[in-house]
Amino acid sequence: MAKILILFHLLSVFSSPVINTGEHQDYEFYHQQVIKAETLIASENYSEALLLYEQLFNDYNFIFLREYQVASQLALYANDIQKSLEYIKQGVISGWKIKSIKKNEYLTALFKDEGWKSIEMEYPKLQQQYESKLNQNIREQVKQMYAKDQKKALKALFRFSSKAQDKYAEHKFAPHSEHQMAKFSAILESKGYPGEKLIGNSTWMSTILSHHNSISADYNQKDTIYPALQPRLMDAIKKGQMSPYEYIVIDDWYRTVTYDRKEVTYGVLDPPSSSDLSKTNELREKIFVRPYELRDKLMASQEKTGMNFYLSDRWY
Repeated sequence: MAKILILFHLLSVFSSPVINTGEHQDYEFYHQQVIKAETLIASENYSEALLLYEQLFNDYNFIFLREYQVASQLALYANDIQKSLEYIKQGVISGWKIKSIKKNEYLTALFKDEGWKSIEMEYPKLQQQYESKLNQNIREQVKQMYAKDQKKALKALFRFSSKAQDKYAEHKFAPHSEHQMAKFSAILESKGYPGEKLIGNSTWMSTILSHHNSISADYNQKDTIYPALQPRLMDAIKKGQMSPYEYIVIDDWYRTVTYDRKEVTYGVLDPPSSSDLSKTNELREKIFVRPYELRDKLMASQEKTGMNFYLSDRWY
C-alpha cells in the first residue's frame, strides 16, 4: 500500500497560567507558553525564555522531557551550572537517557563538574524513579501492538505497484488496524492516551494511528473510527497526556491521504506552498503547535549557539 510508511521513530510572557491544581491541568496554556519561549529563543532573548520554562516547572505536575532538555542548555548559556545540572537531573527522572545527554556537545562543559559526577552515580536510582512513574502493563501492551503493526505494515513494501499496495492495505491491513484501534480505544478510555506521560514512549501509538490513517483514500473516506477518536485525542492534549506534535503527525497522514494532497495540512509530510502557509499556520495554532517558520529560526539559533533544541524528531 503506497500510503503506509514504516515510521521510526506576554497576558505577559511571564504571567502565571490559570490552571487547575488537581489531576487535569490546562495544557493548552502550557503549549502556548512553550511557543512563546521558543519565539524568545529565536530572537536571542535566552534569559527571558528560561524564565518561562521555569514558570512551567513551578506550575505543572507533568513536564514533557523536551522542556527540561532545552532549559538545561539555556541555564548553562547563562552560566548557571547548578541550575543546568538540576534540569538535567529532572530530565533523567523524565526519561532522558545518559547516552543521549553525553551526545549533546553543548553540555560537554559540565561533564567534569562534581554535580555531573553525582548525577552519573545516582543514574540507576533516577532511572528507577522514572520507571516507577510509568504504567508498565500498558507500556508492554502498546509495545506489542507496535511490533505487530510494524510487521504487518512491512509486508506492504513487497507489493510493488500502487494498486497492489492499496489492495493489501484495504483487505489485509485494514482488519488488523481496526482490531488495533479497538484495543487503543479501550486503553484511551480506561487509562488515557499511551504516550510520554503514561508509558514513556511517544512514537509507538502515534505510529499505529498514522498507519491506520495511511491505508488508502477510499478507506479513509469511509472510515468512522478515526473521526470518532479525534475529539478524544484533543481532550488528551488538553490534559497533558499527548503532545500536540504527535497529533499533527497522525492528522497530517489523514488529511494528506484522504484528500490526495489537495487540502491544506500541517506541513509535516509535505512543506506548505507559500500560498498555503498562512492556512497551515492557522491549523497549527489551533492545535498549539509552533508556526511553521519558527522551526527554521530555531535551527538558525542552534547553529549560532551550539545548543540542541531537539528539533530532529519527525513531529518537530
